[in-house]
Amino acid sequence: MEFALDSGNTAWILTASALVLLMTPGLAFFYGGMVRGKSVLNMMMMSFGAMGLVSIIWLLYGYSGAFGTDTLGGLIGDPFEFFGVNSITDEQSLMAAAGVPALVAVAFQATFAIITVALISGAVADRIKFSAWMVFAGLWVTLAYIPMAHMVWGGGLLGADGITSGLSVPIDFAGGTVVHINAGVAGLVLAIVLGKRKGFGKEPMRPHNLPFVMLGAALLWFGWFGFNAGSEFAADGTAGRAWVNTLLATAVAMLAWLLTEKVRDGHATSLGAASGVVAGLVAITPAAAAVDTFGAIGIGAVAGVLCALAVGLKYKFGYDDSLDVVGVHLVGGLTGTVLIGLFANVGEGVNGTWYPDGALNGLLYGGGATQLVTQVVVALVAVAFSAVVTAVIALALKATMGLRVSDEAEVGGVDLAVHGETAYETLGGARVTQEVKA
Repeated sequence: MEFALDSGNTAWILTASALVLLMTPGLAFFYGGMVRGKSVLNMMMMSFGAMGLVSIIWLLYGYSGAFGTDTLGGLIGDPFEFFGVNSITDEQSLMAAAGVPALVAVAFQATFAIITVALISGAVADRIKFSAWMVFAGLWVTLAYIPMAHMVWGGGLLGADGITSGLSVPIDFAGGTVVHINAGVAGLVLAIVLGKRKGFGKEPMRPHNLPFVMLGAALLWFGWFGFNAGSEFAADGTAGRAWVNTLLATAVAMLAWLLTEKVRDGHATSLGAASGVVAGLVAITPAAAAVDTFGAIGIGAVAGVLCALAVGLKYKFGYDDSLDVVGVHLVGGLTGTVLIGLFANVGEGVNGTWYPDGALNGLLYGGGATQLVTQVVVALVAVAFSAVVTAVIALALKATMGLRVSDEAEVGGVDLAVHGETAYETLGGARVTQEVKA
């Protein structure tokens, strides 16, 4: 088929790509504000480090591995088919049907890989070596993210002709499995292998800068419109539906989280508002164009309550997920992915909403339990795959280069010990290099 450029769709995807890229610096502020003052730079550096490393990997072999010709029985695409993306033609664009050139599609998908890796860092705050984080990031995006993207979006095992072909077509519009379940499980496994922070459960480890947290949540919400609405690959009514659902579910989740806090603790907090925003964004991601207004409200409400309750599980079960990657991204991703099976609406009148051929209405919309079972199966497979791959990578790094900073570095602050600087003069040792002498 001859490629026909659609300048409107192309302009929208370029804009959406920039919005999604902004999410990673937004995440750096969100996570950076949540840690103690002695670790804020290291926390932010893990996000920026992911931006640098994953960008290179994606353009060399990542896009090809995710969207190249299927190989290894549906697990991954050919990583050498579009190696370096110099040889890819517009006719081979992932978004060719929408008239969007191949390199624009490469750019958009790169931003998803970057933010997914960066999300994991919140689970290991205050204690992981920066060098170990960077090696982990490169291995994980190669062995976990790229195969998962291929399995779900590239025609692999979790796609239309995959393991659920006898049931229904799995729905993951913008990354419930690929991004959030994948990163949430990785965060849990890496946190367990790394071990708890010193003083976890005994000493207060409060956020040092709540305005940073609020700013980060605002940037994430802003960028997420590109994340979800951009996943339509076109500027049309389906993108509009995804945009509206992203606004609505997130607003509901924030209020649901605050209400849960108020009932449980007596206070509705700024940290709760910011966390509720992210929980809603996570949950609506896979369902953004697959549910109507009432489905978006339902998903937001359930996610806000469940995630608010789930962040306390680390104290009950004894794993140190520093910044609640498990409670927000894993639980939120599972919530949104599974609730598609209840709220999916294929019916007419939902603004021409995108829907994969062969997918069914959810249980509450007259479609029976088939789509629900399909969503559960896909979610469980994603959990298992990410857990195994992450465990292998983490254990290998622990046995070779080591994962954790020294006790002295952890107590004194990772910023100063690892990066030679601190965020605030009041912490002392603001800069140990390039000192200016009178």
